[in-house]
Amino acid sequence: MRVTNPEGLHDPVPFGYSHVVSARATEVVFIAGQYASGPDGHVVSDDFAEQVARSLDNLRIALAAEGLGFGDVVRIGSHVVDHDETKLAIWAKAVNEVWGDKPPAQTLVGVAALALPDMKFEVDAIAVRS
Repeated sequence: MRVTNPEGLHDPVPFGYSHVVSARATEVVFIAGQYASGPDGHVVSDDFAEQVARSLDNLRIALAAEGLGFGDVVRIGSHVVDHDETKLAIWAKAVNEVWGDKPPAQTLVGVAALALPDMKFEVDAIAVRS
């Protein structure tokens, strides 16, 4: 996998993404939106930061089920209810803790609501098996 942040574009890493990710893959794995759910499907916390942490843990579990890890993820899509800079900072910090200075490509979308009324955050992923 190769991560590129071209000269002439701003440094996206502090915001939790990279501009370009290329990967040679023998298989592409799509992970559905993961949210802060417990085993019963209910949201486990009302706190945004806790929802982000649980969503990433659920993403880790989904990846592991395919024998993959965060290092195999080439793109994430994040969905934030009532997005603002405070939530962006929480999410960017979490991304940087997981992926360091080589985060995947990402599109963040601010939304009015998600599937369940208590959901404040959801993340989906595309990973590659090389």
